[in-house]
Amino acid sequence: MDKNNREDKTKDLIAGRNPVTEALRSGRPIDTLYVAKGELSGSVKVIAALAKEKQIPVKEVDRKKLDFMTAHSAHQGVVAAVAMKDYAEVDDIFALAQKRGEEPFVIVLDEIEDPHNLGAIIRTAECAGAHGIIIPKRRSAGLSYTVGKASAGAYEYVPVARVTNIAAAIDDLKERGCWVYGADMDGQTYCSCRLKGAAALVIGNEGKGLGRLVREKCDAILSLPMLGKINSLNASVAAGILMYEFTRQRLELKSE
Repeated sequence: MDKNNREDKTKDLIAGRNPVTEALRSGRPIDTLYVAKGELSGSVKVIAALAKEKQIPVKEVDRKKLDFMTAHSAHQGVVAAVAMKDYAEVDDIFALAQKRGEEPFVIVLDEIEDPHNLGAIIRTAECAGAHGIIIPKRRSAGLSYTVGKASAGAYEYVPVARVTNIAAAIDDLKERGCWVYGADMDGQTYCSCRLKGAAALVIGNEGKGLGRLVREKCDAILSLPMLGKINSLNASVAAGILMYEFTRQRLELKSE
């Protein structure tokens, strides 16, 4: 591993019992706490309990994985994956829409796990004029160095809020006046729907798509025509196509 790759790999990690403990106590945004299998005792048990108290996912992994993640630095069986940027609140997303004098346009991601997909979606969301993104605290990529790189820096401009429950977040969006559209199979053809006004677009997990409850919460389901032998698109590609249809209609752009 060359020096540049080593730096990239460790840039969004905190390793070691004391550094991780202080990061937790300080309130620094942490996406996941990784603990070596067999180490959940003593001070590590206290660290894990503190993380759970703050609703941070705790994962037990093989010590070799921690060695690889930290480029064989002294991690003492504890590694925290930290966010490279503070998370926003849902209120911040609506405040940005109000500041721009626009109807809210929110992207909701139901367990997007690939950081490259999350980064690509953030980049497109920024370009398409979305006011913010909502992700779940669990089973989701967070604002890591890899996500920032994949977003080409767009995550500096797009508020990303983390919530405990996506279904509850959708209920909140509805109460705030948003019409909620899910992206999934067996829905209306995306370009046949009126997508103006306050809206939220929900994109599902790369493999499973939208969760059952999340799908049921949506006001409408948008589908893309699939004409080939493959029955699905990459999540970030599908999100990009749909986001720009929202943008086209919001700007009232007409085809020649």
